[in-house]
Amino acid sequence: MMFVTSFLFFIGVSGIALNRNNLIIVLMSLEIMLLAVNLNFMVFSIQFDDMVGQIFVVFLLAIAATESAIGLSIICIYTDVKSDIMF
Repeated sequence: MMFVTSFLFFIGVSGIALNRNNLIIVLMSLEIMLLAVNLNFMVFSIQFDDMVGQIFVVFLLAIAATESAIGLSIICIYTDVKSDIMF
């Protein structure tokens, strides 16, 4: 399972490093990285039989959802303002 989480995190890092022009892809890469970290927390929490990691994952998922909603709304407003200026 560590291989899967490392691979997902590497995909996210490479998405950010290779594509800095498209903000939506950067946000998706950031979300992939956050989900890889969450999966890592979940795996270690189950392995060590500790409930704190699973509770932490629930809080991180809520924060990631909020971050992606706010980021997407900022991108939509930015592109709307940018298109108004262009025309």
